[in-house]
Amino acid sequence: MTIGWFPGHMHKASKELDNALLKTHVIIEVLDARAPFASTNPRIASMRPELPRIRILNKSDLAQTEITQQWQAYFDQQDNSICLSNTQQNPISARTLIAKASDLVRKADQIQFSQRKNQIVIGGIPNVGKSTLLNQICERKLAKTGNEPAVTLGQQRVRLSDSWILIDTPGLLWPKLTDQHAAYLLAAMGTIRNTAIDAADIAFFLAEYLSKHYQQRLFDRYKIVKSKNEAEIILSEIANYRGSITNGGKIDWNKTAEILLNDFRTGKLGRFSLERPPLRTDY
Repeated sequence: MTIGWFPGHMHKASKELDNALLKTHVIIEVLDARAPFASTNPRIASMRPELPRIRILNKSDLAQTEITQQWQAYFDQQDNSICLSNTQQNPISARTLIAKASDLVRKADQIQFSQRKNQIVIGGIPNVGKSTLLNQICERKLAKTGNEPAVTLGQQRVRLSDSWILIDTPGLLWPKLTDQHAAYLLAAMGTIRNTAIDAADIAFFLAEYLSKHYQQRLFDRYKIVKSKNEAEIILSEIANYRGSITNGGKIDWNKTAEILLNDFRTGKLGRFSLERPPLRTDY
């Protein structure tokens, strides 16, 4: 199947983001640490490219530490760019965010800005953890959170300090997901609403991907006999192990798909990095 999801509120939110960026000094893009390229919105990347960027690798607890560090080095090498990793053990604070944003602005325009009002816009794709991050930074619940994407539907203005205002924006995808491999990665991570995808189709993709790159994880989690690497066989083994069998003795593919996807998304299968940055000689 071809994956695509761009509900009407995203079109409206995209226009509102254009307007907010007219008075913005720093852009924060929240990325999923497991797949930073796939979770980069090209629409946001093309907006005001001259503005300093802070990229936050969110959900780093679910990614492999050494590869996350490689991604940080990759993004730090780019002009006017700082990359931060956010974990439950080492959460990003408002103080850290303000300090990094101030450094970027100071380097970018070489002026004294301490007495002026500075604006940060924070954006990202749906369900990347942006609302949870906002609540964490502000140390109070300002944004509604949930396991489904598109919980935030409108902009929110938050005062971080006397000099810094943060504009929170809804999660945005782009109208046409031309890279379907990346689209499947996003769907597997939970970025695309479940009603817009076929869970069994995504689970087959994920089972095949994990069998190729992280096979032992599947064997250990679901007690699979080794040398089984076809997606259908793996899902059949998961169904038998977890009891996803109908009264007629057939496999409940949707229930089995939900088991695999939930275990993957919540970290029960371990930490995964689904993408790697270009070799260091490339940047």
